[in-house]
Amino acid sequence: MGRVNIEIDDENGAVLRYQRHSNGKGLVSPRARVQPSVFVAPTAYIESEARVGAGTTIGAGSWIDQGAVIGERVFIGQNVHVGRDTQVGGGARLGSHSRIGEGVRIAPGAKIDADAQVPNGAVISVAPRRAGQSRDKAA
Repeated sequence: MGRVNIEIDDENGAVLRYQRHSNGKGLVSPRARVQPSVFVAPTAYIESEARVGAGTTIGAGSWIDQGAVIGERVFIGQNVHVGRDTQVGGGARLGSHSRIGEGVRIAPGAKIDADAQVPNGAVISVAPRRAGQSRDKAA
């Protein structure tokens, strides 16, 4: 038996098609590229033209918008929105309930706190480590 498409009407009346991902059963557009090792929670969505790297976890209720590129081994908490055309570097962590705007660039290994609001076009880098300090984000 082939893959079954799930159809959902958006707010403009357009029909969006998704398929259940084999690891977690989340909804993935057939026009997205998601590695088999990615965990997509059952209530998460990945839109068309998005790409998600190996070993990434996408939590319940999260939404990866069109054209977003998520690196390898990224952790995305619950109810996170990753905006259109955003790039998230490998090993980054996006806290639950955060909202990442469109066209944002997040460096590999960066951490976004829970409930954070990242504006469109922002660049999030990882601050240099100093002796005795842990990594944190810098805008």
